[in-house]
Amino acid sequence: MGKNEFLTPKAIANRIKAKGLQKLRWYCQMCQKQCRDENGFKCHCLSESHQRQMQVFGQNPTRIVEGYSEEFERTFLDLVRRSHRFSRVAATVVYNEYIADRHHVHMNSTRWATLTEFVKHLGRAGHCKVEDTPKGWFMTYIDRDSETIFKDRLKAKRLRADLVDEERQELAIALQIERAASLASTSSNLPEGATDPNPIVPMKSEVGGKIAFSFQPASSSKSNHVDEHSSNISKLGFDEGADARSESRDKKRSKSAPSDGGGKLSALEELMKEEEKAKEKSNRKDYWLCEGIVVKMMSKTLSDKGYYKQKGIVKRVIDKYVGEIEMLESKHVLRVDQVELETVIPQIGGLVRIVNGAYRGSNARLLSVDMEKYCAKVQIEKGIYEGRILMAVVYEDICKIMH
Repeated sequence: MGKNEFLTPKAIANRIKAKGLQKLRWYCQMCQKQCRDENGFKCHCLSESHQRQMQVFGQNPTRIVEGYSEEFERTFLDLVRRSHRFSRVAATVVYNEYIADRHHVHMNSTRWATLTEFVKHLGRAGHCKVEDTPKGWFMTYIDRDSETIFKDRLKAKRLRADLVDEERQELAIALQIERAASLASTSSNLPEGATDPNPIVPMKSEVGGKIAFSFQPASSSKSNHVDEHSSNISKLGFDEGADARSESRDKKRSKSAPSDGGGKLSALEELMKEEEKAKEKSNRKDYWLCEGIVVKMMSKTLSDKGYYKQKGIVKRVIDKYVGEIEMLESKHVLRVDQVELETVIPQIGGLVRIVNGAYRGSNARLLSVDMEKYCAKVQIEKGIYEGRILMAVVYEDICKIMH
């Protein structure tokens, strides 16, 4: 049997020594050889094989170092994406997991001298969100792959939502001006007993419709004798026109006055209703995330991590559709699309934020909940609409606010 055969004590001892991690400064990346001590590393540097590898390195050192750096960064990020994709983790923990493989690319062959410099590089490059804490450097992986999928899937929706906002607002303003002008023309009434110097009297007017005009018919007194001309001037349709106008005014007032039996709305109420419809159209978006609200995680892909149906706070909104969610229990920060989130309804009397619809962005207090129709009754707390009560607001349009 030879000196260092496979089952000899010396060979077994050598394998036990080589099994654990060795010092980084005694590793040669070009030869991929780990030395156990300084003397062994010195002997390796004087060997012929190492000298040949160093000649290859001397021909283009920059390209070789950059190649090792790129490979180190790629494999390091692959490990973070597989093991810590949705969590905030210490950089030293990831590095210890990375170097557990004996055949990894060692850091002494890259352009980064320390782990701190490498972590700062990841933060500057946008691969991770890094934080310097008293316990060391922490990092959170930024899932660029998911963002690309979200961007491709919602590109058409964003274009439609952003490009037509100004056109909708202009149309709403023009419609309000037109309706206000028509209402002003119909609501201008003369005092009782006054005569209209203009013989053209509006006979028919509808809100939002066309206005029809007609001349008052002249009185039959125009065919009377010339000696009665002075007395007939007052009878050329003015008295009859005044009576007709007074009757039409009474009819319009009776129609416009709100009745207890659910009659027609007044002109002001009709204008307010049209204005609210215009606000609903302009403020109704396909995105609803905003900072400070409490949402529920509905992604079943995160059930193995324990996040399914867990609640969190929206800390930041990215590109209108993606939010950074801080979980209430674990305090982990996740980046999730709004399609995987759900609004949270608080208890009666709690504060909510209207996240979509005509009153988007307003804070309100929850008054009651209709479980059958999946809607709620809320009262706006602050702003120009303070005190206004909204009767049937669907669950998707309101969300709990974290105090």
